[in-house]
Amino acid sequence: MNEPIQPEIAEKIKQLEKKFRNSGQDLGSYLDGLLHDKYLTYWDYIHLDTLLSLQIPRTHFPDEEIFITYHQITELYFKLIIHELKQIIDDKLQIAEFFTAKIERVNRYFRVLINSFDVMIKGMDKEQFLKYRMSLLPASGFQSVQFRLIEIYSTPLAHLVNTNERDRFTEKAPLEEVFEYLYWKSGATDQHTGEKTLTLKQFEYRYTPRMMRIAHQVKESTIFHKYQELPEKERNNAHLIKALRTFDVNVNINWLLMHMGAAYRYLNREKGAVLATGGTNWKSFLPPSFQKIHFFPDLWSEEEKENWGKQWVAHQFNTEK
Repeated sequence: MNEPIQPEIAEKIKQLEKKFRNSGQDLGSYLDGLLHDKYLTYWDYIHLDTLLSLQIPRTHFPDEEIFITYHQITELYFKLIIHELKQIIDDKLQIAEFFTAKIERVNRYFRVLINSFDVMIKGMDKEQFLKYRMSLLPASGFQSVQFRLIEIYSTPLAHLVNTNERDRFTEKAPLEEVFEYLYWKSGATDQHTGEKTLTLKQFEYRYTPRMMRIAHQVKESTIFHKYQELPEKERNNAHLIKALRTFDVNVNINWLLMHMGAAYRYLNREKGAVLATGGTNWKSFLPPSFQKIHFFPDLWSEEEKENWGKQWVAHQFNTEK
């Protein structure tokens, strides 16, 4: 004896019929497909086998697998961060609560990355690293386009100009002109000859069109602009301001200092520092007190901007000695 269809099931069937009628298909066809469909598994859903096949060391040193895996994890978190930033940029509601929730997610992702960086600083054999890094030339973490896109989505390009040239540009300056003076380019340029390293040349050739396309897309709608355009009451929300300041510190101080800690452990020498992979000069490029990049300069006092990252840098070097 067949049991009667429960009212709530009948109602769901009606809803499904309406849904699929609007798509030009009948419910019966979809139910046939459902009957023949295989059960979903965890490993198929996240493509586990493919994911675990992507760590391909170039040498026989065991710790190279740690190096590859951690960088891949980092890029996945960068993808999540960009996912949140794009939602803020696309938002039309202009509500501080939504803005704050998304920035707090971004801060949570960066906190995971910052707190896990001991995997890089203390989790690899130093002698192994100094050997297998030579097989990676000229590849470098410098070439992470997703990190550059986080910067581009977050603030006007004029805020990312090398500190020595920043007064030359306003937010109205042509983006192509501003782009040539972004701070990170000096980190992969020979300080004596002005010649770009191969690392920088490769990166520019591969990603400049994409970066410029996105820079034009968000020219007046970066996270900085979206905050400025909020109604005054929403803009003065204390939780939002705190979240944005934390975001600025996480990206432009704490994340850089984690890289400084790794570079200081693996590349520093009594007779001078070893160049980072790709030839970047990490001692002049990484310190936040040298670059003074602020996504939201209006949220910081002049004293705070002048002392940007100094106390963190002093603490870092004192703990490494």
